Amino acid sequence: MAGGTETDGDGTSDGGIYRGWYVVAGGFVGAFVVFGLSYAFGVFLEPIQRELGLSRSGVSFVFSLQTVVIYLAAAILGVLADRLGVRRLLAAGSVVLAVGGLWTSRAETYGSLLLGYGVCTAVGLGAIYVVSYATVPRWFQRRRGLATGVATAGLGVGMVALAPAASALVTALGWRLAILLLVLAAAVAVAVTTPLFAADPASSDRAAPDSEFPEGVPDREPRAWAMYRQEVASVVWSGPFLLVFSGWVFVYGTLYAVLVHVIPHASSIGLGEGTGATVIAIIGATTAVARIGIGGLADRFGRIRTFVACSIAMSVSTLCLPLAESAAALYAFALVFGIAYGGNGALLSPLTVDLFGPANPNAIFGLVSLSFAISGLLAPWAAGLTYDLAGTYTPAFVGSGIGGLLGSGLITIADNES
Repeated sequence: MAGGTETDGDGTSDGGIYRGWYVVAGGFVGAFVVFGLSYAFGVFLEPIQRELGLSRSGVSFVFSLQTVVIYLAAAILGVLADRLGVRRLLAAGSVVLAVGGLWTSRAETYGSLLLGYGVCTAVGLGAIYVVSYATVPRWFQRRRGLATGVATAGLGVGMVALAPAASALVTALGWRLAILLLVLAAAVAVAVTTPLFAADPASSDRAAPDSEFPEGVPDREPRAWAMYRQEVASVVWSGPFLLVFSGWVFVYGTLYAVLVHVIPHASSIGLGEGTGATVIAIIGATTAVARIGIGGLADRFGRIRTFVACSIAMSVSTLCLPLAESAAALYAFALVFGIAYGGNGALLSPLTVDLFGPANPNAIFGLVSLSFAISGLLAPWAAGLTYDLAGTYTPAFVGSGIGGLLGSGLITIADNES
């Protein structure tokens, strides 16, 4: 590993199981924690609003702030992961996450809520996110799509599992104790699985299987800080990186517009919040399954090509969402969108490694993930503003879908230029 500060055990583990699959298991837990906690925030929105006497938009901004901080933190902490070691960063992230949960549970003012949940908890989640997503591709080449698909399936399982758990805890214990228990349990889960991680096969005592790396495991000699910084900068200021960054901003505008506004959209067309909540659950379940299946297929048919195809499917389904005027039609949309998002999400980190190489994966992935901060901040706000002006979500979903198609095109250009 860069800096030579983290070495680990054998490339294969007892019983003949490749060491990389243990990293995949750790990545699954990390994705479960990050997105399960983040997307469960809606459960706490109304209880926090009532107790602290805040506006709906004010509490909603806590989620927007958390989204931005997660990816800002990932961009910075990815560098530290490359230099200091993924285990150290994960351990620190779990501690910060626990502190953020305790802080949030004791918040009596809006400012304290913003700092506790929107900033402190988000920094912990950012550390967990960048390690969980960026480390797995380093351990695989031939089965890179399958491995990251399995790891990132934790996102969908977390969406399905943690929101109902949070709702039950809020009902039984109140929002303060509920959020404390959930965050502490998540922090403990990350801490327990931290030993599963290691930087890459090159830091192991025994080589990875030849079948996984037919051309040999990429060597990763320690480099001075100046050389490391130059390597990262050369990627970040390249045309393909800027195209991918811009493409992700547009593609994931569809995701944030849908996740934040599909429930009020269902209510606005007379179907009720329950229908919208079911849509979210279907997306979560289908994306978990699709990540494994499509990730594996992408290894055969081309990971970048598959990523673009799934991005186009996300965009077209969002573009057509205003046409879904019945519960059955909304559920069909959720199925298509969830499958597309599953394939897309499974290939995020493989795309960066395939395009920009396996060196400095945490820094590169963390920096390109800043695109999610832009999408998460602007897309929900723009969709809400459009609804306020037009009285319907149709322009918002159509605009998001068109933007997603534009983003898909930018990623295709990046692939052709690499």
